[in-house]
Amino acid sequence: MDEADRQLLRRCRVQLVGELQVASLWDALLNRELFTPDMIEDIQRAGSGSRRDQARQLIIDLETRGSQALPLFISCLEDTGQDTLASLLKTNRQAAKQDVEAIRPLDLKPVVLGPEGLKPEKLRVVKQDPSKLSQGKLAPVVLGPEELWPAKLRPEVLRPEVPRPVDIGSGGFTDVCTQDRAKGNADLAYVLNADPCGYCLIINNVNFCHESGLRTRTGSSIDCERMQRRFHLLQFAVEVKCDLTAKQMVQALMELARRDHDALDCCVVVILSHGCQASHLQFPGAVYGTDGCPVSIERIVNTFNGTGCPSLGGKPKLFFIQACGGEQKDHGFEVASTSPEDKTPSSDPETDATPFQEGPRSIDQPDAVSSLPTPSDILVSYSTFPGFVSWRDPKSGSWYIETLDSVFEQWAHCEDLQTLLLRVANAVSVKGTYKQIPGCFNFLRKKLFFKT
Repeated sequence: MDEADRQLLRRCRVQLVGELQVASLWDALLNRELFTPDMIEDIQRAGSGSRRDQARQLIIDLETRGSQALPLFISCLEDTGQDTLASLLKTNRQAAKQDVEAIRPLDLKPVVLGPEGLKPEKLRVVKQDPSKLSQGKLAPVVLGPEELWPAKLRPEVLRPEVPRPVDIGSGGFTDVCTQDRAKGNADLAYVLNADPCGYCLIINNVNFCHESGLRTRTGSSIDCERMQRRFHLLQFAVEVKCDLTAKQMVQALMELARRDHDALDCCVVVILSHGCQASHLQFPGAVYGTDGCPVSIERIVNTFNGTGCPSLGGKPKLFFIQACGGEQKDHGFEVASTSPEDKTPSSDPETDATPFQEGPRSIDQPDAVSSLPTPSDILVSYSTFPGFVSWRDPKSGSWYIETLDSVFEQWAHCEDLQTLLLRVANAVSVKGTYKQIPGCFNFLRKKLFFKT
């Protein structure tokens, strides 16, 4: 299937999933050899087996069925009396083709001039002598080389406009055209065309119960406001939940995972809390609820896997974790030069670290290995390296979130997420007397450019 037909199916997917009557389509799809019987059975078993799940899977699989898949599918819709949907696809497909025709460049043949043809002495320009016009006679006047090329005039050499390179902050440059091609190619980059792009849930834990032994996270509200504003500008529907216990955190995440994300293209979770080390199989670390009970990052991420959230299948799921990964403090090592302003922070920073805990209070014990799904379309960005503390300034917020917000503001319009996170890691790594470096676990299949 060509890219135009694929994009058309995706634009119309919400209406197709909502209205498509799949039960009457099976025979028509088999008769036109769009799908094999085994493929039909797989579609019928998709998700919970509901009509919507089957319709969604049918539209996804249709993209893999060849260049004539869409017109054949339209014929199947007409054969089964689903004329409204058939007309929707047919009309939009014709309009897309007309748009392509309208912008197709003219078939102009170049004229090639040899070296001899460019010499001034070989050129003559013929013009009419005005004195002969009154007599009704037209006589040519021939201009010589000196009149064509006066000594003080020379023809300008026109060169095609060359795109300016963009500094990617890693010692090299990337071509603007290359980025534009990546953004527009669904095989290279995720498509974020929905409005809004998706949901963004921010969990901001500031005040912890006395029994937990965890300090108030002064400055975290600044982080929360930054992330709320930033992801709103990036076209996400943002929801903020504050001071949740571990159980409430799990409930909020499960509620988000159970929502219908069919019409959306992405999902973001931001967690601001104390953290610690935790046993894991896939993603290290855990974050604390206000009751002092930890929730592992592994559990948070797996809440949005294919089983827990099928409507996010194949779509990017992004997690940004501002919390300590342990209690170690990184003193760094000497390098040739360090900016003086980065050696001492503006005020005494605090950590989001607490001791490693694993006991009866934990509500998050990982399941058996066989029950953990293979991650895909997932990126988990950590504020610090596993095992180390993450620094937060009570007056200006955490180093990681402050830098993340600043980098997104400056570069999200032209750079993909991985490049943005490299900028964040580089900027945070030079801060403060103690050191910190963010990192990520990246299981995205494509580049991700935010919608700005």
